[in-house]
Amino acid sequence: MDFKKINNWTGWIVTLIACTVYVMTIEATGSFWDCGEFISSAYKLQIPHPPGAPMFVLMGRVFIILFGDNPLTAAKAVNTMSALASGFTVLFLFWTITHFAKRMVETSKEVALTTQQIILIMGAGIVGALGYTFSDTAWYSAVEGEVYALSSFFTALVFWAILKWEHKADEPGADKWIIFIFYIMGVSIGVHLLNLLTIPAIVMVYYFRQYKPSLVGGLVAFLIGVVITGFVQVFLIQYTIKWAGAFDVNFVNSMGLPFFTGFIFFFVLVAIILALGIRYADKKGKYFLKLGIWCTAFFLLGYTSYLTTMVRSNADPSVDMYNVDNPVTLMGYLGREQYGDWPILFGPDYVDKVENVENGDQYVKAKTTYEIAGKNYKRDWSSAPSAHLFPRMWDSDNDRGQMDSFKAFAGVEDGTPPTLRDNIKYFTNYQFGFMYLRYFLWNFAGKQNDLQGFGNVRDGNFSTGISFIDNFIFGDQSKLPDSIKNQNKAHNSLFMLPFLLGILGFIYQYQKNKKDFIVTGLLFFFTGIAIVIYLNQQSLQPRERDYAYVGSFYAFAIWIGLGVLQVAIWLEKFLSKKIAAIAATVITFLAVPALMAQQEWDDHDRSQKTLPRDLARNYLESCPPNAILFSFGDNDTYPLWYAQEVEGIRPDVRVVVNSLLGSDWYMKELRYKVNKSDKFDLIFTEDQVMGSKLNVAYYNAVPGFGEANYHDLDSVFRNVIADPLGKYQASTQEGPVNIFPTHKFKVPVNKANALASGIAKPTDNVVDELLIDFNPNRQYLLKNEMAIYAIIATSQFKRPICFTSTQELKEMGLDKYVRQTGMSYQLVPTIGQSIDADVSYKNIMTKFTFGNAKNPNVYYDEENRRHLNSIRLTIAQVAQALVSEGKLDSARQIIRKLDSETNEKSFPYGMTSNRGNQHNYFSYIFLQSCYASGEMNVAKKVSSSVLKDLNQAIAYYKSLGDPMSEDQFMQNIENAYQSKPNSLSNKQIVFVQDALTTYQLIAAIEKMSQDFAAKK
Repeated sequence: MDFKKINNWTGWIVTLIACTVYVMTIEATGSFWDCGEFISSAYKLQIPHPPGAPMFVLMGRVFIILFGDNPLTAAKAVNTMSALASGFTVLFLFWTITHFAKRMVETSKEVALTTQQIILIMGAGIVGALGYTFSDTAWYSAVEGEVYALSSFFTALVFWAILKWEHKADEPGADKWIIFIFYIMGVSIGVHLLNLLTIPAIVMVYYFRQYKPSLVGGLVAFLIGVVITGFVQVFLIQYTIKWAGAFDVNFVNSMGLPFFTGFIFFFVLVAIILALGIRYADKKGKYFLKLGIWCTAFFLLGYTSYLTTMVRSNADPSVDMYNVDNPVTLMGYLGREQYGDWPILFGPDYVDKVENVENGDQYVKAKTTYEIAGKNYKRDWSSAPSAHLFPRMWDSDNDRGQMDSFKAFAGVEDGTPPTLRDNIKYFTNYQFGFMYLRYFLWNFAGKQNDLQGFGNVRDGNFSTGISFIDNFIFGDQSKLPDSIKNQNKAHNSLFMLPFLLGILGFIYQYQKNKKDFIVTGLLFFFTGIAIVIYLNQQSLQPRERDYAYVGSFYAFAIWIGLGVLQVAIWLEKFLSKKIAAIAATVITFLAVPALMAQQEWDDHDRSQKTLPRDLARNYLESCPPNAILFSFGDNDTYPLWYAQEVEGIRPDVRVVVNSLLGSDWYMKELRYKVNKSDKFDLIFTEDQVMGSKLNVAYYNAVPGFGEANYHDLDSVFRNVIADPLGKYQASTQEGPVNIFPTHKFKVPVNKANALASGIAKPTDNVVDELLIDFNPNRQYLLKNEMAIYAIIATSQFKRPICFTSTQELKEMGLDKYVRQTGMSYQLVPTIGQSIDADVSYKNIMTKFTFGNAKNPNVYYDEENRRHLNSIRLTIAQVAQALVSEGKLDSARQIIRKLDSETNEKSFPYGMTSNRGNQHNYFSYIFLQSCYASGEMNVAKKVSSSVLKDLNQAIAYYKSLGDPMSEDQFMQNIENAYQSKPNSLSNKQIVFVQDALTTYQLIAAIEKMSQDFAAKK
């Protein structure tokens, strides 16, 4: 049998299976998180968030053109690109596994492989590759328009390429594979940095093939691999751009030359130096120097995709993150400067303050020169009193309650300063155990449910499906509420079979071929644990982060495949070698990839889900024509970008992202027209907010600006905060700072404009002024907050201003002036009517869409359910408003609308959730509107579902501790909530708030039912 031909054909068949599965299950439109941004960027060649992904954008654009350059197929095109990239990742994984398996099976290179050996090698490749295909994290990334699928493809390609070089190393010209690897790495930088972490493993392959291994030699080779990784990451990726930017500043400012002259000169100079270096190495016979220079040259050639970022940014597209229109901003873009940095090897604990030290001038592109707009700063991690080696428990603030989580995972008592040992314990328990090992076991042992995990035994843990193991670790799993167990599609029982098969492969490779074991082990370590150490993740992350470690799951799949060889050896004791090879393949195929596919298909099939697009549509359609819509989170913003930029939904609405308003480049973008949305004024000039100017203003009392009266906002901002004469700046040790002299502002209302634009109704009691009370306890005002105030002040009520949420408005004193018009909240010059019931009713009945939630086969994970709950809450609020106006029939209509558009199998009314029982609470609010309107059919359905889940939740909480009566348990819950002595177990204590709200909801629903019955 021809091994090469069989290996190729089998690999392509496995790839066809993977591609088919992924294409069948891709999301119908854009997904949540960054996908909407990336698809929008690909559709119009725009600029996504730092550090960018220009190669992803270019390739996405090609796929969009292949799909007809149609806005309605653009998302499917980019999602298909991810699916195919993931399918071809499986191809290279298959060939990688068969490469290692062949070396372990063959007795001699001179002797042809037998049929039994070929069957066994193919079986290893099939089981390992398809095991990865159906793994949770890889499948998740494969069906959405994000960078991780394409990044995994490039990672698999370069690792396979070094094995290809190893096979041909004795042939002339074999080192072209090394150059090819570095070119692909350069290309992949335009997608993601993941495949740089393959370099140590690649160097070890080279070392083992070219040299006689030894302990010292191996350590030297490993260190060389680490150094090369650092050289590429720091020198080639960042310093080349940094120096090119410095050249450009010099050429423009000192020589008066056009922008980009110095940038071009620098890289021409680099090309000349590389050419001379190759010539020198040729003459002197320095082969490794020549190879290194060629690798550098081709890496930089692959890296040139970032030139398109600057070209497109100069065209001022709608999505233009960081405004990368020159080499200086390209430096900050690649360095992710807007996100700051964090300590890795040395730094402080908790929220200890760290000094910022100057790190050069901050240059900003002006009309003809680069101007200094302030200073660049970097953190001095050694400046904090608590600084020490290996800091793991630090964050810049405690906004998410990180301090308590630090202490809980490290076992530190209140009032006790953490030690290095505590940091190591936190690393072990949280960063490695909870934020890596848990994800690893999701993929290869099983998954409990799709609730985001925060460290308790109920939410988002691994789950094997083996009762005595799961019950021992997490408590009696049979007591979990049905909504997060049997009815939760993400509840996947793999019985640890993929994990155990991988462990067999791990041991077998170690015993049979230690060289290959070291190579695979390094790939596993650097794409997994090394990332854990580098990221230094803090507690209470906003989302699960399993996607960051997909490279190590890929490496483990190699061991899953090799585990088939060990199973075959065991079966050979009872069967012939050929039958044993077939049996091992069939048994492991059924036990691993087949089981994984059966368990995980339903929660990875997104082919009929359209919620992110529909949610964005609901926000936009809730806005009046030509509105400004402020968004406050990624999953508000990115779907809005997708809806507008790709599908062309409501291009007249200007989406303004609150989190980006704190940057000068974003404020600049608001000054030009986007789509069909006109530009608008911001009070401040471009120069006044350039760079770090006006990043913050501090409260400082000034005569004439007391807190007893309200002061004209426009005047205060122009004359005091912006302070063109320097009269109102305060002196500090770090230099003069801008100030604001009052927490009370007023904005005059142009009533004629408000009525003419439709912002105010003729029946409204329009106020003369908006009286704004900024939080009196706040001693600082941020640039994004100033920008919101400035936009309101300058709009003069000619243009509607809306918000996706009111949560952030209370701090700014604006919450009393907004009126709900569906999913959005409109700023109005009147007080008293918080909901425009008629407009909201019309929007809901004629414009709202629900993400195909009426289809019982569509799966909505926790994030999707959270946004469906937002729609449910909106309808409940509007229904209550309609009831209060006596429009009971209209209230019942929108309640029935929601009930008919959502199916309980895909989006149940009763469902256990974290964040204080949020899901059931929203259903309770909806139930109130059902009773109030008299819609009893829906009320019975909601009440039954929610009460069932709440009672199951109480039974579950009780099962986690010692037996006690209902009254005793309730009393212990109340005692614990009030920090009084109680008899709750450690597993129960974390659910005190959830249990308390559960009891409260049960009581409230039962009372509501009784009250309604009494009225009848």
